[in-house]
Amino acid sequence: MAEDVSAWRVGFDEVFARVAGVFYRTEPRRWARAYLTGLLAPVERKNSWQLADAAGVVEPDGLQHFLNRSRWSADDLRDHVRSYVAESLACPDGVLVPDETGFVKKGTKSAGVQRQYSGTAGRVENSQLGVFLAYSGRSGRALIDRELYIPESWISDRDRCSEAGIPEKRCSEGVLTKPRLAEAMIERTLRAGVVAGWVAADSAYGRDGKFRAFLEARRMSYVLEVPVKQTVTDIDGRRRVDTLIGRAPAEAWHRVSCGPGVRGERVYDFAWATLPGFGDLPAGFVRTLLARRSVEDPADIAYYLCFHPDTVTREQIVAVAGARWAIEECFQAAKDQCGLDHYQVRRWDPWYRHITLAMLAHAFLAVTAATDPKAHAGWARSQSPKSAVSWR
Repeated sequence: MAEDVSAWRVGFDEVFARVAGVFYRTEPRRWARAYLTGLLAPVERKNSWQLADAAGVVEPDGLQHFLNRSRWSADDLRDHVRSYVAESLACPDGVLVPDETGFVKKGTKSAGVQRQYSGTAGRVENSQLGVFLAYSGRSGRALIDRELYIPESWISDRDRCSEAGIPEKRCSEGVLTKPRLAEAMIERTLRAGVVAGWVAADSAYGRDGKFRAFLEARRMSYVLEVPVKQTVTDIDGRRRVDTLIGRAPAEAWHRVSCGPGVRGERVYDFAWATLPGFGDLPAGFVRTLLARRSVEDPADIAYYLCFHPDTVTREQIVAVAGARWAIEECFQAAKDQCGLDHYQVRRWDPWYRHITLAMLAHAFLAVTAATDPKAHAGWARSQSPKSAVSWR
């Protein structure tokens, strides 16, 4: 056990040495280390008071100053998190997964807060929404980018934005929808040279034609969930995806596992068909339609639009569809273990600073689990009709 804890400490020292240059002076560097140590500590609520206590400090003033007023760039830290995860987890068939999560808040002062649907709460709540990008590789997954969603109720009130520290440049861009924020994060990731073969996302992104076009223009393969009313172009007009899937013969359905879950293998029946092309596809690429049907409830069907090289197999497509849940696992782990949602800040910069530090803490755990299980264990102990669709 002592050796495992020692290995964890050595790993933490190495990770912090990678990012230490982001914090320009000795004092913020010391507070950064204390903050990260607190985020990884077995404390119930990782707010300033408890983080200060975990760091052996009587008052939280130093940590609050570190988050709110000291000079360092959360974006520079984000770049280090991304490169750290890529170096450790990236692979040619890695999957980029955008999604949002809610942070329930009180009052009206927190940047971007309003009454809006929060998937975390499962209802409309007074909350902030963060849009994130996860990287899912063969050996692990972690969050690598983040953006705070700013709704119209804020963009139209520049004084309110100024009070919350939202940059004027961001306000001048207007309301950026979640797919537009995801595009910006994916673009940054690709420009940074991160190796990834796919993008997977839920229907909030899949139903957005501009998002699909953005990926196709970059030859970025995708498996995107779409709503049941989504239409695609067949040889005789636009048709709903459920109509096309309803035409699938019995032999088109194949029982396949899309990967392990908390209750064992996630087994579903899948049907997969090639959609007709109309001369608008890059050479060697196809668009396909995937349907996932519950074994227990055949009426429960999910639909996916896909874009990829024509050499891709059914097993690859199914695996990418299953990889979308990686970001949900990241959210849960980052919140439960690293305090992603435990912050008590209101302004723009402190939000990005806390969130990025929590992402680094989670990335450290994810990479350690993938590359040095003993060190991770040490941390744990310390805390039919005619159609051009062709079924495959």
